[in-house]
Parts: sequence; C-alpha cells; structure tokens
Amino acid sequence: MRTVNRLGILVMLTAAGFLMGACAASQSQLERVPLTENPVEVVNSFDNEIANGLKNQLNVLSPTWFEKAETSLREAKKGLDSREEISDILQNVTRGRKHLSTAEEMAKLSRTALRRVIKSRDLARAAGATKLDDYGKAEEQFLALTRAIEEDNLRSAQRNEEKVSKAFQELELRAIKVQTIGKVRQLIAQAEEEGVKKLAPESLALAQAKLKAADAFITENPYEREKMSDMAQDALFNAQRALEIAKQSQKIRGMDSEQIAVWLEDILHRTTGVLNAPDMRNESFDIQVENILGSIKALQLDRAHMILKTEELQADRENLKKQILALETKTREEATAKESLEAERQAAEERLAAERRFNQKFVEIQHYFQPDEAEVYKQGNQLVIRLRAVQFPVGKEVIMPHNYPLLSQVQRSIRTFDKPSVTIEGHTDSTGSDEVNAYLSQKRADAVREYLIANETLPAKDIVAVGYGSKRPLASNATAEGRAVNRRIDVIVKPQVPAAQ
Repeated sequence: MRTVNRLGILVMLTAAGFLMGACAASQSQLERVPLTENPVEVVNSFDNEIANGLKNQLNVLSPTWFEKAETSLREAKKGLDSREEISDILQNVTRGRKHLSTAEEMAKLSRTALRRVIKSRDLARAAGATKLDDYGKAEEQFLALTRAIEEDNLRSAQRNEEKVSKAFQELELRAIKVQTIGKVRQLIAQAEEEGVKKLAPESLALAQAKLKAADAFITENPYEREKMSDMAQDALFNAQRALEIAKQSQKIRGMDSEQIAVWLEDILHRTTGVLNAPDMRNESFDIQVENILGSIKALQLDRAHMILKTEELQADRENLKKQILALETKTREEATAKESLEAERQAAEERLAAERRFNQKFVEIQHYFQPDEAEVYKQGNQLVIRLRAVQFPVGKEVIMPHNYPLLSQVQRSIRTFDKPSVTIEGHTDSTGSDEVNAYLSQKRADAVREYLIANETLPAKDIVAVGYGSKRPLASNATAEGRAVNRRIDVIVKPQVPAAQ
C-alpha cells in the first residue's frame, strides 16, 4: 500500500513539474502588445479575460497569480484614467496576461490534484453553505490547499485534502437542514402560534410529516443529495401551503354560503376575462371550469402552430443562406486582384459606418431609460447599461415582476444591435463576507442572464454572467448612498465589428 501511495505522489509531482515548465514556456511566448494598438480596446479586452478567469474560478484555484493579474488590470485602468504613457499601460496588460496564463496552468493542476475537495466544495456552495457563519473557515482551508500547489508543495495539499473535503461535506448537510428544513420548522412554529392546527389541521399534519421524513432521510442518507433536496423542498411547499389554507379558511369562516359561492364565481370570472373566454356565470361551476380549460387548450394549440410556422420560416431562411453562400463562393473564385482591393476599401468603409451606427444607437438607447432607471455610456467599442433601478429581495437572486419593464428596455437595447455579445456583471456593496457577496452577485447576474435567454433576446452562447461581489465599487461603502450605488447590475453590450481585410 505504501508503494502505491509513493508512486501516486511521484506521478503528481512529475505532473506538477511538467505544468510549471509549460507555464514558464507559455509566459515566454506571450509577446508585448504592439504600441499601435488602441489602449482602451486592449484594456477592455484584458478586462474580459479577467472576467472569464473569475467565472472559471481562477481566483480560488490559483489565488496568488490571479490576484497579480487583477492588480495589473487595476494599474492599466489607472493609467488610462491618469493619461499615462501608452507604453506603460500596454506593459501592465502584457504583465497581467503573463500572470493570468500562469494562473490558468496552476488551476489545471489544482483541478487534477484536488478533484475530490473541489467536488465537495461545489456541492456545498450549491446547497447554500456560503450563508453559514463558519463557511469562511472551510474556504480559507481550501485556499491554503491551492496556495500550497502554487508553492510547489503538492504533498501538503494532498495530505490535507481529505480533511477539507469532509468539512465541505458537513457544511453541505448543515446547509440543507438549516437553509431549507430550518425554514420549514420556522413556518410550522409560526403556523402553530397562529392557530393553524384548528383552521387547517390536516394540512398542518401533512407538513409536519413531510418535515419529519425529510429530516430523517438526510440523517440516514447523507450522500443521496438529489433525493434529500427534493424531500426538503416538498416539506417547505407543504408548510407554506398549510399557512395559506389556514388564511383562506379564516376568510371563509366569516362568510355565509352565498358569499362563498359568489367569491368562487368571481375567481372563475376573472380568469375567463384574462383568457377572453365567454362569460358563463349562468352555468354550473363545473361548466365554467371546463370553459377555462378549453380556452387554455386552444391557446396551447395556437402556440404550437406558431412554433411550427416559425420553424418552417427558419428552414426557408437556412436554404436561402446556403444559396447565398454558393453564390458568394462562386464570386470569390472569379474575383480578380482589382476586386480584392475593392473589397478592402469596402471593408474599411463598413468599419467606419459601423462606428457611426454605434454612435447613433448609443444616442438612441440613452433615451430608452430615465436617469433614475439606468445610466448608458460608451466604453471603447462597448456599450454599458448600468441598471440603477433593478432591485432584488435581501439576500436573494429572484427577479421580481416590477423589474420586468426595465429589463424589457434592456432587451430592446440589445436587439438594436445585430448579433452582439453581452456580459452581465453583478456587483454588491461590502456588507457581509466576500464569499457571500461573490456568490450572491454571481447568482443575480445568472438570474438576469436566464431572463434574457428565456425571452429569446440572444442565444445562450452569446450571453455571459459574472459576479464580482464587492470588488469593483463605484462609490464609498462607508455611507448608505455609496452602498446603494455599488449594488447594481451592469449590462455590457459588444457589437460585431467588421474584420480588417
């Protein structure tokens, strides 16, 4: 057994040496950014590379080298703001890209050497463990492992991996119980205080049974995570349901039989009104319900028909694209040197026209928003929509309905461009721990991304969401006003730019 362990360690150390060598080679291959490049576009491009690194968790898989890359980015941005020499700004970008390349190589080794603890950490975070008070301790232990790998101390990282992995597993189980079942217990206690046992005894008993079953299952089956999560959510649903049934029971208690019938009739009538279905209040309740269900089915059939027609149009469009491609291929084969020069001239004109269109659209989009809703400005060849009015419930990532009109304006702004790429940035103030802020900002950015995808704003591959937590404040976090400014969602739209010939 000792021989096998020694062999495993030898293999990992060999891999570490190989990756360190590859890292040095990749750094030496990175060349300085030419002085002819636009410094604003270069810094924006490097900023996007840092954002991708953050999304790929380089900040925890190689914390030291990623922090160096971020420091270089901050210095480059500072140089832009203070109008430093272009050579100094581009040198910071070159240095930062070398650090980022090293971080990527170190992260590869961390993912290989710390596979078990990374999986345990991901499961704990998915369960909501970042909200637990002692999550930060486990996170620091995890960072100690990745820093040990950065320092070429692979044996130390492997020696402590099992302990840190168990810490995350315990946090995951606690998170499931505290965050989900704990809320169920709280709701059931509230229900008992409010007399739900008298108003809805069967509903309350069902919720209590669901809670007991979920608690027992989590304790006895600590590795069946999907099943325990489903049971916990079921218990929570039934606890909330018991409270609502009690409220309705209390409401009905004060009604006579006719008032109850009229109340139910009004619910059905309002539903038929929304569906534009016939008014059938002169029929039985069963017929009124059938009327509603029939109207819904008709709408579903109509939607299915529209989807089919859309698919047919898309097929026609694809056929047309193929015909155009065939014609373009033939034209390229017959093109002369003169036509090539003409193509270069046209491409230059298209780029200039694209810049003019971008400026026109920038002015147009500025008028979509009120000053208290969003701030719109240009950042190099990108458009930034800084949403001031998007608000989330405290500690949550749920998009509330009152935000839909503002997000519709964001959709309209994005669709103004032809197939752009979009980055959704989530930012918080400094209240709470860095880990909680980073996790919450990522979830909120993901929620906005999913909203845009669900509403077919762009294909999913063209929208990226990144959570920066409190790392990029716009104002001081020492005041309530400053913290309010720092809690924001930034939508960065990058239109397509015609390529140089």
